[in-house]
Amino acid sequence: MGVEEEFLLVGPDGSPVAKAQEALAASGNDNREGGTGALEPEFMEEQLETATHPHASLTALAAEIRAGRARAQDAADRVDARAVALATSPIAFTGTTVSKLRYQQARRVFGMTAREQLTSGCHVHVAVADDAEGVAVIDRIGPWLPTVMALSTNSPFWQGEDTDYASFRSQVWTRWPTAGPTRRFGTPQAYHAAIEALVATDTVLDQNMVFFDARLSPRYPTVEVRVMDVCLDPDTATLIAALVRGLVETAAREAADGHEAPDHGVELLRTAAWRAGRSGLAGDLVSPLTWRPAPAHDVVGQLVAHVRDALVDTDDLRVVTDLLGRLWSTGGGAAQQRAWFAQTGDLHGIVERALKVTHS
Repeated sequence: MGVEEEFLLVGPDGSPVAKAQEALAASGNDNREGGTGALEPEFMEEQLETATHPHASLTALAAEIRAGRARAQDAADRVDARAVALATSPIAFTGTTVSKLRYQQARRVFGMTAREQLTSGCHVHVAVADDAEGVAVIDRIGPWLPTVMALSTNSPFWQGEDTDYASFRSQVWTRWPTAGPTRRFGTPQAYHAAIEALVATDTVLDQNMVFFDARLSPRYPTVEVRVMDVCLDPDTATLIAALVRGLVETAAREAADGHEAPDHGVELLRTAAWRAGRSGLAGDLVSPLTWRPAPAHDVVGQLVAHVRDALVDTDDLRVVTDLLGRLWSTGGGAAQQRAWFAQTGDLHGIVERALKVTHS
C-alpha cells in the first residue's frame, strides 16, 4: 500500500501562496514525472503533493508519511512558505493553476470548477493481483467509503467562512463530472468500457480525469481510493491506510469465496457520502448494514468489525484500535479547526495550530 497526500502552501500569515514550482526547483525536486517517493506539484500553484513508496508494513508506511511531510516543508522553507495539511484554506484565496498545458486546458474547459479547485486530498493505493481482482474490489467497497471519508474530514472552512460541513472539500470535488461513487461493473471489460465511454463524450480530457471514488490506478497495479480529505494528523493518514487495505483485502476474499457483490445503487452511495461530508464524526452516518442513520461511532465500529480478519492477518488491529482512540479524543481535523476558531475567532490562528499538528 502507498499514500499520496496534498498540502497547502501558505505564507507567514497563513494565506495560500503560489510558490509550488519555485519550491520544487529550489529544493531540487522538480521532476514532473512524479511517482512513488516523489515530491511534485498538484493542479494549483498553492499546493505540493507527496507520495510514499509501497509498503507492506504499517510502521514503515507511517514513518514515510511523516518523512514526506518533512520533505514538503523543507521545499516550502526555501521559498519562505510552509506546507500544512488542511483540505481547504480557512482564509479566502484566489487560486493559481500550475502552468502545465494539460492543467491550463482543464482551466479553460471547466471554468470555475477548475479555478476554485484549491482542495487537498489523500489517496490510498492498495496492490491487487490484476484488473479482475481490482474490479471485484471496487464493486464491493463502495458502501464503506463514506465512513472512511468521515474519519478524514478536515475542511470546515471555505473562503473565510464556516461552511457547516465537516468536509467542504468533498462538495467542491464533486463538481467534476466524473467524480463520485460508481455502479457495479462486474468485469474488467465492463469497467474499461465505462472509462472509454466517458472519455468518448469529449467532456473530460482523458482517462486520468475519470475521478471515481475508487478506481484502477492509471499508473500502478493498484486500487486507488480517493474520497479522503488530507488528514490533519499524520497518524490519521496511517489509520486510514490500514482501514483501506483492510477493505481491499476483505473484498478480494469475498470475491474469491464467490460472494456476489451488492448492488445498492449509486443514489444511495452518493447520499451516504454527502451525509459523511456534512457531519463527519460529529453526527450520524449511514450504516452500510442497514442503510439507516446511526451514530458515527457505531458505524466506524461496524467498519472495523467488517475488516477485522484482514487487520488481524496483517497485525494491524491493535494499531488501528489505538489510533482510533486518539482520533475520537480529538474529534478529528474538522472538529479541531472549529475548536481553535471558537477559542480565538482567528482564521490565521487555525493555520498556525494546524502546522504544528501536520508535522507532529
